[in-house]
Amino acid sequence: MFGSKTATKTFPISKTDAEWREAMPAEAYRVLRQHGTERAGASPLNAEKRAGVFTCAGCGTALFEAGTKFESGTGWPSFFAPIEGATETTTDRSLFMTRTEVHCAQCGGHLGHVFPDGPAPTGERYCMNGVSLAFRPQT
Repeated sequence: MFGSKTATKTFPISKTDAEWREAMPAEAYRVLRQHGTERAGASPLNAEKRAGVFTCAGCGTALFEAGTKFESGTGWPSFFAPIEGATETTTDRSLFMTRTEVHCAQCGGHLGHVFPDGPAPTGERYCMNGVSLAFRPQT
C-alpha cells in the first residue's frame, strides 16, 4: 500500500511486514505501514504541551521538537517544521487529489501530510496522525 517512491526505497530501519505487525498495535500498523488516517480528534497527543520530542511510533526516531507544535484546529497534531533530516516527502495522488505525504526517513512509516497553510516561520503545517507518533518528555 506504500506510495510508489516508498515501496521501492530501502530504509535504514527495515522489517518484514509480519515483524512490523507484531511490533505495534493494529491502528498504528494501519496508519504507519498501510497509509491509513486516524479519526480527527482521536489522539491524546493533540493536548500534549510539555517540552520534549515527538518520535516515530514505529522506530523511535526523533521527528519534531515540541516547540514546533501548534494548535491548527484540524484535530491532528500539527507542527511547523520537522527535525532536519528526520522526515522525507513523496507525492500522494490518492483520494482524487495531490498532496505531499510525510514519512519517517529511517523506517518509511507514513506520518501524515504537509500543507502550505501553517504559521511563521515556515508557513508549513505538518499534519500528523497521532498514532504514528510517540512523545518523549524532556528530562
